[in-house]
Amino acid sequence: MIIGLTGSIASGKSTVANMLREKGYPIVDADVIARQVVEPGSPLLNEIQHAFGSDVIQKDGSLNREELGALIFHDENKRVQLNELMHPAIRGEMVSQKEQYLQQGYQTVIMDIPLLFESELHSYVEKILVVSVTKELQKQRLIARNELSEQEADARIASQLDMDIKESGADAVIHNNGTIEETEKQLEKILADWQATPL
Repeated sequence: MIIGLTGSIASGKSTVANMLREKGYPIVDADVIARQVVEPGSPLLNEIQHAFGSDVIQKDGSLNREELGALIFHDENKRVQLNELMHPAIRGEMVSQKEQYLQQGYQTVIMDIPLLFESELHSYVEKILVVSVTKELQKQRLIARNELSEQEADARIASQLDMDIKESGADAVIHNNGTIEETEKQLEKILADWQATPL
């Protein structure tokens, strides 16, 4: 079984991913892969520099994520342009890692994909698990975690699909508004219902 784990920014998806990792599930992490494919000297990083300018490259040759983030968060065309560069490389590596886990004998593989709905990657997974949170709590967590202003937090939340849309497209939803223990109980029930075992 291939489970797509997703949520919105500051929803607590990473917390749930860590719980799954501790339970022995292999995780294909799209965010980690997104960093790997733009390592200094990579062909993709050169394409990004060509498209967005030298300001998005640090002195050490690595990607300046803050600069690039500032460029794309307020410009839909630039966000689309970046996605068109990044997505093929990320998707290829995700599929490769998933296949490796299956060949190693794992019965269930978790594909941790923050933008599963936005990038229309439904076909990559068999079940979709959404980690959800109330809008108020999401904004509070994001401001605290990233030290953002209210306006910056609103812009980042607005750049993603509305949580209600994600919930309606999910096979199961974890409501991450309470304690860690409450979140873990929900996760364990879903895994049991789906009979999803690592090995």
